[in-house]
Amino acid sequence: MKRKSVITKNLYGDIKQILEKARSTAFRTVNFLMVEAYWNIGRLIVEEEQKGKKRAEYGKYLIKELSERLTKDFGRGFSENNIWYMRQFFVTFPIVHAARGESKNSENIHAVSGDLPASIRHAVSDKFVELQDFLRPELSWTHYRHLLKVEKEEARLFYMNEAANNNWSTRELERQINSLLFERLSMSKDKKSVVKMARKGQHIQKPGDLVKDPYVLEFLGLEKLEKYYEEDLENALIDHLQKFLLELGKGFSFVARQKRITLDGDHYRIDLVFYNRLTRSHVLFDLKVGKLTHQDIGQMQMYVNYYNRTQKLKDENETIGILLCAEKNNAVIKYTLPENQKQIFISKYIPYLPTEDELKNEILREKEQFEKERKFLKDSDE
Repeated sequence: MKRKSVITKNLYGDIKQILEKARSTAFRTVNFLMVEAYWNIGRLIVEEEQKGKKRAEYGKYLIKELSERLTKDFGRGFSENNIWYMRQFFVTFPIVHAARGESKNSENIHAVSGDLPASIRHAVSDKFVELQDFLRPELSWTHYRHLLKVEKEEARLFYMNEAANNNWSTRELERQINSLLFERLSMSKDKKSVVKMARKGQHIQKPGDLVKDPYVLEFLGLEKLEKYYEEDLENALIDHLQKFLLELGKGFSFVARQKRITLDGDHYRIDLVFYNRLTRSHVLFDLKVGKLTHQDIGQMQMYVNYYNRTQKLKDENETIGILLCAEKNNAVIKYTLPENQKQIFISKYIPYLPTEDELKNEILREKEQFEKERKFLKDSDE
């Protein structure tokens, strides 16, 4: 006869949780110690190169020999390419400026280590500098290798903080960098807000902070189709819901698709309904594959009004409506929506991963339009 277990379910569950947390913490600790080691290796290489060694080939030979000897003593992980990354890690990563909130050119050793805070300045000449106060220990070496490819310092800090805050995998981080998430979010922000976002990551304070323009939906595979309809777009978003939630950003949870509402016997369907726990509001999406019309905007206004008056709880905030369209018409948007309204947003979506130049041009066009409208409103007030 099998003996009944004396271990309660709660006891075993609690012990299991402790062990899993300990293993996870140990893994992160070991991982970050390697990240620190690689930064310090890079520092020693740069310092060696600057000891009067002006020959152009010196650094190349130094790294080649280091690779051979380190591989012999420590095994894999010390290819020439990886050691070059370690050197670049020290030279380009804004450890000091991240701590101070400054923006400086980090092209040489003095820009990085010459201005270290007093708390660790004495350790620069030592063999190892601890960096847990300047880097995010949640991230792996592969994360940092992706971050090294980001040229703009503010963007690099933003991606580092967002990757750590949201537990992005290296693949998710790479996608967000390639889709210029920082540029898309900072388009309508002033310089002070951009610097704050870089230092702390995305901060949701108002409905507009949730919205991107454009949204990049390359994961849907729609660019392979000669023609597709709104139903195809909706189905693809549902099929790739996890990736769509990543593109949407922080705090979103899926509520419903084709949400039916009835007004005096007429039936309407809202394409997608989400809830955002940070803004504490429903977020409605209407999908348009053709050119945006004023009827589309009016319909979204109706949906938002309906949710505000029938679905919103007293302690919740106003409903947000986002029209996701293939082609925007800024004039129609301007004259259909009330001035200074903050609940309805129109964003373009791109069904493929554009080149960096294509995406930058798209962002610049939207930014110019935004600046024109802001100037127009300012002149009107005066």
